[in-house]
Amino acid sequence: MSDQLSLSIWLERGSRANRLKHFEKLLRLFPFSQREEQGQTTVSVQAVSVTEPPLLESPMNGPIEVNEALEALADYAGDDIAYGVEGWWDLWQYDSRQKQDDWKLAPARVSLACFGPDFDNGTERLLGEQEDLRIDFGVDSHYLPRLDLAGSGRMTESNLKSMLRLVHELDSQLPVAKRKLETESGENFADRLQEVMGGSRS
Repeated sequence: MSDQLSLSIWLERGSRANRLKHFEKLLRLFPFSQREEQGQTTVSVQAVSVTEPPLLESPMNGPIEVNEALEALADYAGDDIAYGVEGWWDLWQYDSRQKQDDWKLAPARVSLACFGPDFDNGTERLLGEQEDLRIDFGVDSHYLPRLDLAGSGRMTESNLKSMLRLVHELDSQLPVAKRKLETESGENFADRLQEVMGGSRS
C-alpha cells in the first residue's frame, strides 16, 4: 500500500530567524519541472495552524518562476506563519492508460513548506520541536520497485537517485542540524526500501 513520503529538515538554532532566506535557497535548489504539460503551481501562506484558511493562495500557470513566488511570500512575516509552494518535478511514472503500457518521464506533484516556530503544522510534534522545512514528495511508490511491472527496478532507482541527490545537495547548502526521511505513517523510509529490495531479490 502506498504511503506519502516526506523529508523534514531542522535548521541550526541560530539560523531559524532567517528561515525565509533558507526557504528561498531551497526553492532555487529544487529541480522543478520545466515541462509545459504540468498543472498549476500554488503559492500559499497560512497563519497559526494548517486548519486555518490561507492568508494567501495564489495559482501560477506553467513552470514555476521562483522570483515571482518569493515576491508573493515577502509580504508576510511572523513566527506563526507558514509558507508553501505546491509544484511539480519530473519522475519516471508507469502509464497504463496508453495502448502499450510504458514508463515515461512526467511531472509529479511535490509540496515544499517552511514553518515558523509558533505555527502548528499538523504533525504530532510539539511546537518548537517540529521541523523548519519540509518537502512532501508524494507517494512512496514512485521510489520503490514493483515486481509486477517490467522495468520498475531501473526507473524507480532513477527516481530514488534524483531524490537522494537533492537531499545531499540540501545538506551541503543549508545549515541543517537534523533531517528525517519518513512516510506519513511514521515508518522510516530507509527501512521500507530495504524491506522491498530484500523481497525483490528473493
